[in-house]
Amino acid sequence: MGAPPGYRPSAWVHLLHQLPRADFQLRPVPSGFAPQEQEYQQALLLVAALAGLGLGLSLIFIAVYLIRFCCCRPPEPPGAKSPPPGGGCVTWSCIAALLVGCAGIGIGFYGNSETSDGVSQLSSALLHANHTLSAIDHLVSETVERLGEAVRSELTTLEEVLAPRTELVAAARGARREAEAVARQLQELAFWRGVPLSPLQVAEDVSFVEEYRWLAYVLLLLLELLVCLFTLLGLAKQSKWLVIVMTVMSLLVLVLSWGSMGLEAATAVGLSDFCSSPDTYILNLTQEETGLSSDILSYYFLCNQAVSNPFQQRLTLSQRALANIHSQLQGLEREAVPQFPSAQKPLLSLEETLNVTEGHFHQLVALLHCRGLHKDYGAALRGLCEDALEGLLFLLLFSLLSAGALATALCSLPRAWALFPPSDDYDDTDDDDPFNPQESKRFVQWQSSI
Repeated sequence: MGAPPGYRPSAWVHLLHQLPRADFQLRPVPSGFAPQEQEYQQALLLVAALAGLGLGLSLIFIAVYLIRFCCCRPPEPPGAKSPPPGGGCVTWSCIAALLVGCAGIGIGFYGNSETSDGVSQLSSALLHANHTLSAIDHLVSETVERLGEAVRSELTTLEEVLAPRTELVAAARGARREAEAVARQLQELAFWRGVPLSPLQVAEDVSFVEEYRWLAYVLLLLLELLVCLFTLLGLAKQSKWLVIVMTVMSLLVLVLSWGSMGLEAATAVGLSDFCSSPDTYILNLTQEETGLSSDILSYYFLCNQAVSNPFQQRLTLSQRALANIHSQLQGLEREAVPQFPSAQKPLLSLEETLNVTEGHFHQLVALLHCRGLHKDYGAALRGLCEDALEGLLFLLLFSLLSAGALATALCSLPRAWALFPPSDDYDDTDDDDPFNPQESKRFVQWQSSI
């Protein structure tokens, strides 16, 4: 099948499409895009479940590490004030992990923007296609209405004026039949009229979902950024309570990161299957939803020399009928106007209607050509299969970096706060504050000396 202009499946599409798939019984599943089949749904759920497995292993590793740290560390000698060896290394490893998490957040913002751009391009293409289909419907309705009005008024008046000359009446009736034939042919050109599937509604639904997806990711990215920054602040100020709160928040963000990773992986795999060969699925789905013939859909989705224009015959018949009407009106103007001056006004009105109809007809020929709608189809595929998929992969990288950085931080933070000095709670207290225990002790000694 012919690919849309400017669209070729990318290397990422080919790579993800070649990944093996299996259902819940671990039986191989074909990589063709088939979201309605249960085996394919199970394969995508299994891809998402791999992130759940990663989350479980991360939590088990963190729990084992912390239990070993709490239960197996040697007792400190009484009165020891110096930190145990390796304390600085623990703190710096935690800081490095958080900085990697911050870099991942930057990648996440870029990926979220790329995905949003791709979906916006898809919505724009759908809106432009809806404009084209609406223009076809409007032109057909207006032209048919003009022709009907001309048949009911001008041609009827002309027949009454030319009643004494039967051969002229026959010519006027011939023009009437041709006009009615053109109207019937044109009505068949509005192929999208009455179709339940609206590109405008699809574009609105896609934009609505994308709005909330974009907002959800922005909130997740900001939440992780705040966790990283406040954790670094707690380490810098050696504030034990702040580090404990951020440890709990890091655990929450770790769960969210693994959850988003599962959604992104399953979506990326499914999208790669769709983008590797989109024409067949789109053709079948559109035919099922609209009930249009496969000839019409193949013409617009494929738009190559192997598929002929399904409206070509109707356009040719309409063009011939319009040419016949034009010649008949010119003949009536030459023969009837000298004998029946009152026939000039309806003839001029008919010629004006004919000129407008021919202008609309040429616009219809241009709009009905497959180039315009096929270009919109290609733009939609490029937005979905290039920008949106690339953004998803960057979001997947963000989730992976975030999960690794937070897991490392969760292992390091308890060891880091264990190294904080006992006077941590009073680090931020003013030396002149009477509630500072050290100041209170000095005050008692001063009183005793007095």
